[in-house]
Amino acid sequence: MVTVAPKNAVILAAGCGSRLRPLTDLRPKPLVEVNGTSILHNALRNLEAVGVEEVTIVVGYRKDAIQYACGSRFGQINIKYVESTVFERTGSAYSLWLARDALLCGDCFLLEGDVFFEEDALRYLIGCGGTDVAAVVPFDDSMEGSAVLLSQNGFITGFRLKQTASDLVANGPRLFKTMNLLRLSAPTLKATIVPTLDDIISAGARQTYTEELFGYLIEKRDLRLSAARCDGLSWYEIDNAEDLQIAERIFRGRTNAYAPRRDLQTR
Repeated sequence: MVTVAPKNAVILAAGCGSRLRPLTDLRPKPLVEVNGTSILHNALRNLEAVGVEEVTIVVGYRKDAIQYACGSRFGQINIKYVESTVFERTGSAYSLWLARDALLCGDCFLLEGDVFFEEDALRYLIGCGGTDVAAVVPFDDSMEGSAVLLSQNGFITGFRLKQTASDLVANGPRLFKTMNLLRLSAPTLKATIVPTLDDIISAGARQTYTEELFGYLIEKRDLRLSAARCDGLSWYEIDNAEDLQIAERIFRGRTNAYAPRRDLQTR
C-alpha cells in the first residue's frame, strides 16, 4: 500500500512551559531554541520538507510571540492559528478539540509543540503501512512520560501514563516511548476522533490529555493505531532545562539558525 503524505498538520503549542522557566518567562516553550533553532521552526521546516501545505497552530501562552515568529506563511506552508484562552486550566485534548475544523480537512499530522526531531521521523510515519500511525521508540531508563504497549503485528494495544525507569520490569511487557508525532487519516478523524473529542468536552473533561484520548479510543472505540518504530533517529521531548541540554547534545553540529520566509503583513 502506497501512503500519500498528509498536506495538513496540527501543532499543539498553547502551554506555558512552567518547568522551563526562566527561559519561558518571556517566550512560549515552542520558541525555546536548540542550538539556534526553535522547537517550532524545526517542526515547521520538517513538515515543509515532506510536502505539508497548511499547518494549524493552537496557541495560548505568549501567543503573539508565536504569531510574530511564524507569520501567516513559513516557506511554502500556509499557517493558521487557533487560540486557547483557558490553556492554564485545560489539557492537550482540549487544544486538539479547538482545532477540530482543521482535523476535518483531510489526512493530518499531529505534533506536540515541545518535540525536537529530525525530518526522517515524519518520513517513517508516512512509510508505515497503517492507516493511523504514531511514532515510537523503545523506552529506556533515561526516559519518562507516556509509554505504549505493542502487539506482535505492530499495533498499539494500550497507553501507560507517567512512566519512569522504575516501570521497566525484567521479564515484563516491553514499553515504547511515544514521540507525540502522529499521522491520522481523514476517515478516522471524521468518524472517531473528532466525535470523541466532542463527547469529552461536552462532558466537561477539559483536563484530558491526548494520550488519554488515544488510550480510550484504542480500548473503547476500536482504533487501530500502528506504531512507526523510529529506533535510532534523533529526537527529544523538551520539558525542562535538563531536557534542553540533552537535546542540544543530540543535535550539536546538525542545526543552525533558520530564518523562515513569512508574510508579516498578514500576521
